[in-house]
Amino acid sequence: MKLHYPNPEHLTEQFSTRPGEMKIGQQVCLAQPKKAWDEYSCRYALVGIPEDIGPRANLGFAGATGAWQAFLKYFLNLQSNRFLSGQDILILGEVETQDIQATPNDTEALRRACETLDLRVFEVLSQTFKAGLIPIIIGGGHNNAFPIMQACHQATNLSLAVANLDPHSDFRAMEGRHSGNPFRYAHDAGFLKRYAVLGLHEQKNNQDSLDALKACGFPWFSIQQTHWSNSHNFDQCLEQVGKYLLESGLPVGVELDLDAITNMPTSAMTAAGVSLTDALYYVDQMARLPQAQYLHLAEGAPQRHAISPQEGERIVGQSLAELVSIFVKAKSC
Repeated sequence: MKLHYPNPEHLTEQFSTRPGEMKIGQQVCLAQPKKAWDEYSCRYALVGIPEDIGPRANLGFAGATGAWQAFLKYFLNLQSNRFLSGQDILILGEVETQDIQATPNDTEALRRACETLDLRVFEVLSQTFKAGLIPIIIGGGHNNAFPIMQACHQATNLSLAVANLDPHSDFRAMEGRHSGNPFRYAHDAGFLKRYAVLGLHEQKNNQDSLDALKACGFPWFSIQQTHWSNSHNFDQCLEQVGKYLLESGLPVGVELDLDAITNMPTSAMTAAGVSLTDALYYVDQMARLPQAQYLHLAEGAPQRHAISPQEGERIVGQSLAELVSIFVKAKSC
């Protein structure tokens, strides 16, 4: 299995300690190569996928490799207390990507590399679901949604109902694997039965994608509707999406592309998206659905910050830490 297990010494360097306090980094469990994952007394598993193969294969920008390390630095430094202790969280490690990250910027080569990455992510996530853990996946590109759904489908023997907060539906044509078509491929393969998109940008989705969503009967709510014209109430749209997923009786996937958040350093930054507060509320509401099986946070790219990679690391790292925290707390209610 292509997985780098966490290095205890490296992780200890990611957080600071203070007398009389306890940090989440001091409480989390670290997976070990020779210990079965279901032997840990944990409910959640953190998995990193440091890659930007999928975004580059989608003719996009590089940079999504850095989100995992940025997340760890800020998440492990949070206080462990009665609201979130960290004791229920297992850090599995990160999917091995270094070899295929070296793929040159040739579209066809990158799309073949994305297929290789699919296999690696599928193998790791299959074992995660099999161990009875709820995975929280930090990307990497949104291409990884496909093997995550595939793994969940295999574990449950059911198709999925998935929510996605994203300006892009990622329902592009099946022209080779990349970050713009994981949900199209998943639907075609039978992994995805219900799919709803919030925050969709009306001018950032081609007509083919919109037609395909309509043909599948998949609902979406645009940011123009919920935030700009206010023709639709965001809370009510969230409620409708939750009901749509819940009534299916199927396992639920919670997807969030950080591209949705205004000025977040990502593979496809937007100047006019939702607020981080709205994104946190979305995750909170979806996590409360009893069938929620995983959280996938994609496309964070610290190095794309306009000022510096260090500032990008701070913003992406803090944002991911808050999104993961709210998911665990809401799911544990």
